[in-house]
Amino acid sequence: MIVEQLSLVDFRNYAAADLTLYPGPNVFVGRNGQGKTNLAEAIGYFATLGSHRVSQDAPMVRYGADAAFVRARLGYGERRIQLEAQLNRSGSNKARVNGSPVRTSELPRYAQVVLFAPEDLQIVRGDPSARRRFADQLLIQRMPRLAGVLGDYDRVLKQRTALLKSARARGLRAEQLTTLDVWDEKLVALGTEIILARIRLADDLTQPVRDAYEAIAGADHDPQLEWVSSLAGADPEEDAAGSGGARFGDAEATASVFTAALHAKRAQELERGVTLVGPHRDDLLLRLRGLPVKGYASHGESWSVALSLRLASAQVLRDQLRLGDPIVILDDVFAELDADRRARLAGVVADFEQVIVTAAVETDVPEPLRARTVRVEAGTIVTDADV
Repeated sequence: MIVEQLSLVDFRNYAAADLTLYPGPNVFVGRNGQGKTNLAEAIGYFATLGSHRVSQDAPMVRYGADAAFVRARLGYGERRIQLEAQLNRSGSNKARVNGSPVRTSELPRYAQVVLFAPEDLQIVRGDPSARRRFADQLLIQRMPRLAGVLGDYDRVLKQRTALLKSARARGLRAEQLTTLDVWDEKLVALGTEIILARIRLADDLTQPVRDAYEAIAGADHDPQLEWVSSLAGADPEEDAAGSGGARFGDAEATASVFTAALHAKRAQELERGVTLVGPHRDDLLLRLRGLPVKGYASHGESWSVALSLRLASAQVLRDQLRLGDPIVILDDVFAELDADRRARLAGVVADFEQVIVTAAVETDVPEPLRARTVRVEAGTIVTDADV
């Protein structure tokens, strides 16, 4: 899979831009703040329905505009698909595939993108929400229908939490709040599907992460991935030292454990006005040499783990896709790496169908990836030609 053409209108600092891309490596070069990362962000949006830099869509709409438009022509061998996303400053976004309106959640079915950026260090060093977001974005690419499951779970969670806060304000006891059972059933049904999908994802990522880490770091530090679950009594949101390995069997067994955990926490939830059990409070525990990466790994090791997670994601998608390789984007990554890791990373990604690299300094990018260079200045494509 490759992006052949990218068009932007009122996206970030681009009033309008049209860009031709090619198979193999494509490098966007420009000083910081000129708009090269915005191009990568626009491509990534089709795959994850979000930005790797901000949690809301509004900042991606150019100042003074009501909506941004991102269009991309994707090539899958002889097949071509035109995608369009309309990002509205207020109200729901819109999407089209080959000119026909579709739900925005349909876009990831057609676009497979793995984007690595300096912000990804937060997957390793940040709070659990960064790791949940990493996992869920990859799940959506593997199984696009999970976008709906995750969205429904968030809506049920908000309704349930609002009910808890209302009950707390009214001084109700747990046994008086029978309506909570209805929301519990919905939360369990949706949450069980998310929990099991996340566990399968961690299993599928384990060996690719090990392979990628050894390729990037040049060492075998036995990286491991395990989910720490609030269903087992842990609270990863409040206790960073939780243990991993959460498994509850099949869907029926997981749902049973989930329901029991909600009942056990109900009095505490009423007291605090917060839903304390569910995948929204779980964490993906990352280890090197048996120790948690967060708090124990060096800066270089942390970078290698973050890179390995993204490269493993690309490998997992490559293995399951019928549409060809995912598009690999490396956003301002090489400046953060030493010469040895730069060369190793270039070697790992070189055989993907299309690799897009952004850099402030062209010479930071290893020579094998500098086949074609696009220069960006103040939201304008200055050069679109072979170097």
